[in-house]
Amino acid sequence: MFAADYPFLDIVWTMIIFFTWVMWIWMMVYLFTDLFRRRDIGGFGKAAWAVFMIILPFLGALIYLIAQHDGITQRNQDQARAAEQAFDARVQQAAAATQTTNGGGAASEIQRAHELLKAGTITQDEFDQIKSRALAIH
Repeated sequence: MFAADYPFLDIVWTMIIFFTWVMWIWMMVYLFTDLFRRRDIGGFGKAAWAVFMIILPFLGALIYLIAQHDGITQRNQDQARAAEQAFDARVQQAAAATQTTNGGGAASEIQRAHELLKAGTITQDEFDQIKSRALAIH
């Protein structure tokens, strides 16, 4: 009964309204996130923008987007660059720790074993065991 009382175009219109509302909420969360992570304005400036976007939401959001579009882009790029540098530092630190604990990896172990074989310290069978163990671990 309910579907017969609610025509198709009304369903489409309801979906448009709903998704527009969701998009609006998402945009306001994004703008407030950008506003509060800014370091170039103080607390009073942030409070003024927040009040403006709460009291006159459409006008406040549009003016913030128009006035701060370059700043928003720059802050996003700076944040992405900082995250990338932090990730690279963690990867380099982990790689250095791995090389320190494993002595440089399988190639390094095989090279040391080969030097011991040349010096006559180990036999060919011992070298083969070390090589197979190093390749199996790594």
